[in-house]
Amino acid sequence: MRDNWLSNRIYRSYDDIVEHCCYAWNKLADQPWRIMTIGLRQWAHGF
Repeated sequence: MRDNWLSNRIYRSYDDIVEHCCYAWNKLADQPWRIMTIGLRQWAHGF
């Protein structure tokens, strides 16, 4: 999320931070294949 939707920003207030974080979270939730690909990586199976 940080690399794609939260980086290189200047936040004007706490509410602005929360708004952008909610936006980023919802974008990620709309793309379940991104989360699935993290779990399919080889290093994720070593735990």
